Amino acid sequence: MLDAGRTKNCIIQWISAFFSSCPQAKAIVGISGGKDSAVVAALCKEAIGRERVLGILMPQGEQWDIDSAYTLCSILDIPHKEINIQIPVQELYGEIKKTGLELNEVAIFNTPARVRMAVLYAISGITGGRVANTSNLSEDWVGYATKFGDAAGDFAPLANLTASEVKAIGRALGLPAGITEKTPIDGLCGKTDEDNLGFTYADLDRYIREGVCEDAGIRKKIDRLHREHRHKFSPMPAFMP
Repeated sequence: MLDAGRTKNCIIQWISAFFSSCPQAKAIVGISGGKDSAVVAALCKEAIGRERVLGILMPQGEQWDIDSAYTLCSILDIPHKEINIQIPVQELYGEIKKTGLELNEVAIFNTPARVRMAVLYAISGITGGRVANTSNLSEDWVGYATKFGDAAGDFAPLANLTASEVKAIGRALGLPAGITEKTPIDGLCGKTDEDNLGFTYADLDRYIREGVCEDAGIRKKIDRLHREHRHKFSPMPAFMP
């Protein structure tokens, strides 16, 4: 079982070591209002200080739970900015439609995530910062992330922690239960992550850590998603002459 307190301290030391080669750089963290970005922001604050953590809120039009993101920034007392991505996303869709191509669910679901990452790297370029990846192992395991979108970043504190373990780290950091236990949603159609996946994170986490899943159908689906989406987290294939 994860020792959350010890692991929290190890991650803080790891982040501190990562930034030791760039002692003036800020940690640029996309703040969604969910547990993953909250835990990453809190860990970065502990590692390099609040003044070197910059939270970026990126709603797409009206975001019903934007208050959660602002609440987190207030609790952590970190500098933050809001940049709404609705107009650039809609303009991009419009330009695509002008070519005669029709948007589908894949494009509509993934484009906002890639625009958000473009925003984070723009801020990184302006400030000389480093972009935090906020994905966890459970999401990565089944490819529940957008390639070159939320799967991107310069450092990944949670990449080897399951969703359940991230919650434990959040509790060890003293974050409110309203944030650590908040049901993750996709931010687009209003469905929860678990609705979209077709199984719970608890089932997925147990399968990842213990190899146990009593439901053969769920086990088969997890294996298929893991196999089909490994390309998102593997090095790009490159020809070697």
